[in-house]
Amino acid sequence: MIDWPLVSVIIFLPLIGALIILFIKEDELTSINIKWAALLTTLGTFILSLILWLQFDYSNPSYQYEEKFRWFDDFNFFYHVGVDGISLFMILLSTFLTPLCILASWNNIKKRVKEYMLSFLFLETVMIGMFASIDILLFYIFFEAVLIPMYLIIGIWGGNRRIYASFKFFLYTLLGSVLMLIAIIVMYRNTSSMSIEFLQGNYFSYNTQLFLWLAFFASFAVKIPMWPFHTWLPDAHVEAPTAGSVILAGVLLKMGGYGFIRFSLGMLPEATEFFIPLIMTLSIVAIVYTSLVALAQTDIKKLIAYSSVAHMGIVTIGIFLVNQQGLEGAMMQMISHGLVSAALFLCVGVIYDRMHTREIEFYGGLVQRMPLYATVFMIFMLGSVGLPGTSGFVGEFLVIIGAFKFSSYVVIGAAFGIILSAVYMLYLYKRIIFGTITNNKLADILDINTREKIILIPLAISVILLGIFPNLFLDPMRLSLELIITNYEIANAK
Repeated sequence: MIDWPLVSVIIFLPLIGALIILFIKEDELTSINIKWAALLTTLGTFILSLILWLQFDYSNPSYQYEEKFRWFDDFNFFYHVGVDGISLFMILLSTFLTPLCILASWNNIKKRVKEYMLSFLFLETVMIGMFASIDILLFYIFFEAVLIPMYLIIGIWGGNRRIYASFKFFLYTLLGSVLMLIAIIVMYRNTSSMSIEFLQGNYFSYNTQLFLWLAFFASFAVKIPMWPFHTWLPDAHVEAPTAGSVILAGVLLKMGGYGFIRFSLGMLPEATEFFIPLIMTLSIVAIVYTSLVALAQTDIKKLIAYSSVAHMGIVTIGIFLVNQQGLEGAMMQMISHGLVSAALFLCVGVIYDRMHTREIEFYGGLVQRMPLYATVFMIFMLGSVGLPGTSGFVGEFLVIIGAFKFSSYVVIGAAFGIILSAVYMLYLYKRIIFGTITNNKLADILDINTREKIILIPLAISVILLGIFPNLFLDPMRLSLELIITNYEIANAK
């Protein structure tokens, strides 16, 4: 095991890159240097995060690579970071997608390039820091800090309604987070501890758990987002630049699912048991309702945004089944959705950069002019549908198996949503890829270039790799999830 502070280096390396960029004077000549500095920093961070995976001990369910020192002398607040099987792939997802976002922004971000790259590097630091935190206060600081760069990315470099979308995103998430802060203070006053590891047990009375659970739910339900707290998401996606949509769908939505596993299941097991029927109801409504709404969309980005809400409904069902198949399925679905939705938004960005419209009716017959684009788009579309051999299948299959142990009604609801996802994704693909080119503006559209290949092909390989070799991802997380389930069952058996 590595004995140097690897986790802290991974967390703060993007921030060091941001400080270097801060001292580069921006003009037309140096903007390329700024881009290269951001890209090399994020690639270095990704390579270091791969060491976490390669050196990870699969037989240890607890945190590894731990670093801890007292933050405030008068309180039990610590800078305490580490990685377990649950956080490992969330960190890898963050470090994998960020350099792809930098590359995706290479040509289409022309104003305030320095500020844009600074925002993304700061965003990477706080995302990794949040997943690596073992202290609740540290988790909260990173969790809230994510709002700042994302608000700027949408608000400055977004579309025509970017101010509205960024304010809506900020206010929705901030409101839930205020209640989360109150819950954290109550937990500290009850236990005098901020350690996530220490609080993974049943330390609170039943009534206290109910209050704490609702407070955390207010924050995580908005982030994931669950119906009916999802209305900020389509606006944020439509107005965000392509890279903003990629990181929003690929990583930020996973913060809610990660929080549910860590806090709701891990620390508040009795309250979780009480609220499971509510979660299952909201999740099934989300899956069916947002799938039907997706069918009615005319904007490609909006359709994919609504599909994200439906896929996150599968995740919340898997989490709150609280059995091995359900939790493993939820984790795999989060990783898969992070890859597939990010790739789909990048595919939309490819044609938007050329034609400057996302209207479905504008396109048709793209396969004739863009065969390679049609191929990679097909892989991601099939991954979203959950075709066997792709990443989407593994998560959905495990959640359905886990749901059979819980309720046949949940199985029917989840399965119906999965069928609907096939309907709207195949319908979208048919309308924009197949047929004949009827729009003269598409006659000279070019297939994906070298930069776009470098972005999309690794994602396509990852989607297939996850589908064919799921144990590469399941094995490291299995014991950490078993520990959560064991603690949950012991608490509810009392």
